[in-house]
Formats: sequence, structure tokens, C-alpha cells
Amino acid sequence: MNERKIIEILTANLPTNENTVIGAGDDCAAVRLPGGEETLLLKTDAVVEGVHFTRNDPPQHIGRKALARCLSDFASMGGRPDSALVSLGLPGSGDVAFLREVYLGLRYLAEKFGVAVVGGETTRCPGAFFLSVTLTGYADSQGGVRRSGARIGDAIFVSGRLGGSRSGRHLNFEPRVNEALWLMEHFRPRAMIDVSDGLATDLKILLRASKVGAWIDKAFIPVSEEAKRRFGDRVSEKPPLLAALTDGEDFELLFTLSPELAVAVKGGWQAQFPKTPLSLIGRVEFGSQLRWKQNNGICSLEALHGYDHFQQR
Repeated sequence: MNERKIIEILTANLPTNENTVIGAGDDCAAVRLPGGEETLLLKTDAVVEGVHFTRNDPPQHIGRKALARCLSDFASMGGRPDSALVSLGLPGSGDVAFLREVYLGLRYLAEKFGVAVVGGETTRCPGAFFLSVTLTGYADSQGGVRRSGARIGDAIFVSGRLGGSRSGRHLNFEPRVNEALWLMEHFRPRAMIDVSDGLATDLKILLRASKVGAWIDKAFIPVSEEAKRRFGDRVSEKPPLLAALTDGEDFELLFTLSPELAVAVKGGWQAQFPKTPLSLIGRVEFGSQLRWKQNNGICSLEALHGYDHFQQR
């Protein structure tokens, strides 16, 4: 039983109503608002001790990451964040000094992106500490960009560099909210997702939702310096390219766009965000598989997977 299958079982036949624009199954849910010009976006996410962080990690980074994960999902829908609720699960009575530092990190990122932290819940949780954030905000009348809009022939883009996030970037990554809002204004993507479980997994999720296939070219996968360094220092057994495809927690934007806009979006992005690369890595095609373009031909990448919470690592 893997994470995707568990989600499919739990979300099958969930109730919706006339205000539901996007229900379970995308990066955020979207609910119709009076007037119809915008929708309300909703997202909840949690970070758990021993899974997403350790007690040796800087507590400010833990709080920052908890909100940043939700912000990254908002970015993948092209949404504008607004307000957050925060719930804490505390082992024992909790370490007040530690918790204050956690909230400093969360507060810093909230102020940076204009998010109001308006309440939450605190409970005792024997065992591990966890921090859950529920984020609300706004998108256009369609609920923003879904995973399911890719069309045959679309160009496939990914922002930033991938792999090696466990060197520390998974705690202090920059959610691509501003980049996504710029895309929505100038080059609305047809389909978009954030790379949280690894490029190989998240691209397949997008393709499955869109009922299409794709090929990617390994020569254009943007590999991070951390992934190269970890392999060179024998910290990781993964070759850098494999790390870029499967490590996860990169939280970059992965999207498809009409091929006619490929040159323009590359040029506009470079001018607007010169410190963040944007890479054209492949093309959407007919079929249902993700394939890999190499010098000696094309082969399937269906057996390659990123992070899964419920699979043995």
C-alpha cells in the first residue's frame, strides 16, 4: 500500500456541494465565493518530528518549513495566500523556549508573504512533536491551475535545481509564490504541481491527472550542487541525476505550457527572477507513460519513484 493508493481510498466519494470548485485530489481545494470572480483556496499540511525534521534542527527552521510547505502548494495552484491556523501536538508539557523559536520562524515567513496567523489548536501528543498548518487564500474563478490541464505537445518546465535537499534546503527553501503569481499574470500554465516527492513521482502524478504521457531529456534536468556534493563526499549513494529525480522536498514549480510560449516564458522568467533558473526538460505526448530520452533512444521511467511515506526506504 503506497501513499497515492491510501489517498485514493480515503478520498473516494467524499461529499461535495454546489460551492465545491476543486475537491480532494489536487494541491489545494477551491470553494466558490459570492460574486464568482474569485475562489477560496484551502490547504492543510503537517510536519512531524522524525519524518520532516529532527530535534537537532534549528527550531526556527521547523516553524518556517511548516508554513512554507502550504505556501508551496498555493504556488502550484497560482493562488494568493491570506490567513493561517496552526495546530501543535506536544509531547509532555512542551518546551516553551523551543516553541517560541518555532513560532519565530513561522512568523518570519508569514510576514514575508503577507499571511495572517489567526488561531489554531494545541494538544498533548505522546511521542513525537508535530506542527500542522491550515492555509486559506484566493485564486481565480477556476480555482487556479490544476494538475489535470496538460495537453499533448505542451512544453514541460521546472524551476530551480533538484536533489540533495537533505543537506538543509528542505528546511529553508523559498516557496515559489511570487514566481507562480507572475506566471499567472503573463503565461498562465496549463497544468502545475510542486515538486515535493521527487520529479519522477510528481511529474507522473501530473500526467496521470491529465491523462497524457511525456518524455524528458536527462541532459536538461537541473541538478543541484548539493546532490553532486553529497555523492562526491559519499554522503549519498545516489548519483546526482538520480537524486534530482527521486530525492523530493525540492518544492520547485513543475508546469506545462503551450510550446508557442516556451521562448517567451524563458526570457521573461530570466529577466524577472535571475537567481532562479527555469529549465525546459521535455514535452507532453500521447499515451500514459513517462519516458526518458537518452543518446541511444527512449526508455520508460515508470519504475522510478520518489519519496513515499508508506513505502520502506
